[in-house]
Amino acid sequence: MVDAARIDSWLWAVRVYKTRSAATTACRAGHVRLNGDKVKAAQQVRIGDELRVRIAGFDRIMIVRQILVKRVGAPLAALAFEDRTPPREPQAMIGVRDRGAGRPTKRERRDIDRLRGRGDEDTGMFRE
Repeated sequence: MVDAARIDSWLWAVRVYKTRSAATTACRAGHVRLNGDKVKAAQQVRIGDELRVRIAGFDRIMIVRQILVKRVGAPLAALAFEDRTPPREPQAMIGVRDRGAGRPTKRERRDIDRLRGRGDEDTGMFRE
């Protein structure tokens, strides 16, 4: 039984990152914290440690329950950690246009106004 593993290897094994090199890059960039401290990829992770991994702008909080050094199937990987990430609040879609797309058409403007909550869908009239 292994009592510790490299943090980049463990993150890859439990399927937080698709590749080990992506996990290493995240550690170098400071997106991974072990018990509140930024870590290097070779740092050892042990059972009971708290990991905070920043993915897509949100922190994922995990408690290590099992040490894995080889990549395993998703059901086994889910048992290797306890996910303590608070649920995200749903964010409203905001109409965003690509830069350089030109002025919106009348139809696109109405759709954007509806998304922003300024349009009345029943009558087609707009509020100021």
